[in-house]
Amino acid sequence: MAALFGTRVRRLRTAAGLTQAELGELTHVVSTRITQIERASGAKPTLELVRALDAALGAEELLVELWPYVYREAFPDWSRRFVEYSERAVVIRQYAAHVVPGLLQTEDYARAVLALDAMLDSEEQLEERITARMKRQERLSSPTRPELMVILDEAVLRRPIGGHGVMRQQLARLLHAAAERHIEVQVLPFDQGGHEAMGGSLTILTLTDSPEVAYTEGSDYGQLIEEPANVSRYKVIYDRLRAAALPPLMSLDMIRSTLEGSYRGANLPSKPERRRLAQEQLQQSGGRRLRGGGRRIPGGRRPRP
Repeated sequence: MAALFGTRVRRLRTAAGLTQAELGELTHVVSTRITQIERASGAKPTLELVRALDAALGAEELLVELWPYVYREAFPDWSRRFVEYSERAVVIRQYAAHVVPGLLQTEDYARAVLALDAMLDSEEQLEERITARMKRQERLSSPTRPELMVILDEAVLRRPIGGHGVMRQQLARLLHAAAERHIEVQVLPFDQGGHEAMGGSLTILTLTDSPEVAYTEGSDYGQLIEEPANVSRYKVIYDRLRAAALPPLMSLDMIRSTLEGSYRGANLPSKPERRRLAQEQLQQSGGRRLRGGGRRIPGGRRPRP
């Protein structure tokens, strides 16, 4: 993608009758930076520079639209492959241990989360990451949108990342998203105790043109799992988490109570009652379409508790 981007810049510059030095002056960089971009060498261009190039060359947002794909190449190979798989997934199942998943984050919450990265180099890089994250969310409203099933650890609701104002907006965003037919949100309460995914977050992607894949992530690492036998193990872990979590309606009540500041742990159903409700929920959905009339999971089977 970097090579394709560089080729586009060179063609647009040539068509505009500009030298590399002249384009550098228009975009406030040295000519050697333009050379690096056209040759796909050196550091990836920042979003700010891409916008300047787009404007100077009259590209009508073409370069800006290509930038997320160029930016993705700055990440490790396994991370890029995970993003590529995510963009093709028809079903996305996620367990989030610490923060709201990126697909459901508000911009302010995303900024607060991404700003915590110890490897962040600059404010400019932070804004680039925020832009890329918000761009990926557009798929949830596209014709090819996936079914999204999210399990949030209770810690995600309790930890005020970005402050109370940011959290109120984020919890309201979760309630709004969960009203969509293709999105399901559940909460795994603290009193469920320990479980197999405590070390980090877990994502299972169902694809139409290749086997399912799993992805695990901690604070400073990520691992893409493609071996079918290993993916199956993570699917079992996810199924257990889903069975242990509060059913969707109870989960939304818990999110709403947290948003309103009135939740203090009262009025939660007992563990046996939750287990019974979760089993009924899974049995009722077995072999049928996902909640809200979405697509079938390949194989016609739903996770079992």
